[in-house]
Amino acid sequence: MTALASSRARPGLRPVPYGLTAGLILLVLAASILSLTSGAAGLGLGTLLKAPFSAEGLTLRDKVVLYDIRLPRLVMGLAVGAALAVSGVLLQGLFRNPLADPGIVGIGAGAGLGAVMAIVLGSFLPLWMADLIGAHLVPFAAFFGGWAATLLLYRAATAGGRTDVATMLLAGIALGALAGAVTGVMVYMADDKQLRDLTFWGMGSLAGATWGRLAAALPLILLVLLIAPGLARGLNALALGEAQAAHLGHNVQSVKRRAIFGAAAATGAAVAVSGGIGFVGIVVPHLLRLAMGPDHRLLLPHSALLGAGLLVLADLASRSIVAPAELPIGILTALFGAPFFLWILLRQKGALRG
Repeated sequence: MTALASSRARPGLRPVPYGLTAGLILLVLAASILSLTSGAAGLGLGTLLKAPFSAEGLTLRDKVVLYDIRLPRLVMGLAVGAALAVSGVLLQGLFRNPLADPGIVGIGAGAGLGAVMAIVLGSFLPLWMADLIGAHLVPFAAFFGGWAATLLLYRAATAGGRTDVATMLLAGIALGALAGAVTGVMVYMADDKQLRDLTFWGMGSLAGATWGRLAAALPLILLVLLIAPGLARGLNALALGEAQAAHLGHNVQSVKRRAIFGAAAATGAAVAVSGGIGFVGIVVPHLLRLAMGPDHRLLLPHSALLGAGLLVLADLASRSIVAPAELPIGILTALFGAPFFLWILLRQKGALRG
């Protein structure tokens, strides 16, 4: 028997779904083209295709629309979608639960609390600090809020050099409740303008995309996307149990630590630039598990592609449904994600009864 045949014969190893991979790449390309050529400014696909062959090329207005508004928004949508989806895969593999999500385990709650405190209490900063940070105050506060929550959760769940994932999940639920209570206090203290900012930030949007914001978040997201595939074998082994993973030669504590902090870094960076966008981390990995099975070597890269494509399409819909106004993208992801989440719960309930 050849090596290829023996590898195919091994249980749990599926062939690479080349058709699905090609389909997801086409989805990302199609979504990207639609995002760049759709909008109220009138810069359509025909104009872009004719520009290289025209003596005049693009007008100054068209260049501003394309390079300063649509292109950074597209890149942010691709990066945020991929980051949230990969974070979902990492946490679901870590907790061995398809319902795990950055918002459920407390990372999203910490990032949200950081942003809320920056919006409400930012006016109390000294003038020199406000001038230094400027418009980046809320993104930085959201990022460090997510990291602070992760460090707290990790510290609470780690004893004797071993991290208990069940304790971390319960601590994340408690932290989410605490963050919700403090957020309520901040909302009570906020004035009308701050309340409006809190509402729009909490519903999520890519409208504030700029190259400056991308420069702060994109390197960290790309780093996590590059590192995540290296955790695939460890997460596959964890699915068998921690003892079995250790017997297979994996450093279980190292896999846990890298998965936790990788998910925190990607989620914190994504939430910092886009606000609260939920359910991407649950829906995308679960759809792909139905299509290709639980192998993280396939799930991680395909989730990045599907998450990126779906979020760009959701952003396109948010710009089109109530044009020329915009519907917050978090509303759309919740409208489709929440019923899907309930379906997963009912499906698991039925499996347990069976």
